[in-house]
Amino acid sequence: QVQLVESGGGLVQAGDSLRLTCVASGLTIRSNGMGWFRQTPGKVREFVTAVRGIGGDTYYADSVKGRFIISRDNAKNTVYLQMNSLKPEDTAVYYCAADRSYRDIAALRRGVMDYWGKGTLVTVSS
Repeated sequence: QVQLVESGGGLVQAGDSLRLTCVASGLTIRSNGMGWFRQTPGKVREFVTAVRGIGGDTYYADSVKGRFIISRDNAKNTVYLQMNSLKPEDTAVYYCAADRSYRDIAALRRGVMDYWGKGTLVTVSS
């Protein structure tokens, strides 16, 4: 059974940094695409970033490029999202997701993933 468990969310001020953690079980992250998405009430869940399983290429939404960094620790089967220079508009529930089907990045950006965590709330005050 695949499980993705996020942690690290919280309340921070604009300009602060925060690191989210996603611990995976039931799958090996180095062999699978992993991504982070976020959602605010009344809005569609949006792509934040992803890392491909094979090759490790990374992709970012324009809104977070240069501020957020996705990384993974294969030994710990854990994916991280380092968020710097946070803005109030980054406030959302952040979800970790896994792709076991080797989809292309266009599909990953659309949120076509196989497994999802339950999310962790990030609130950025101005």
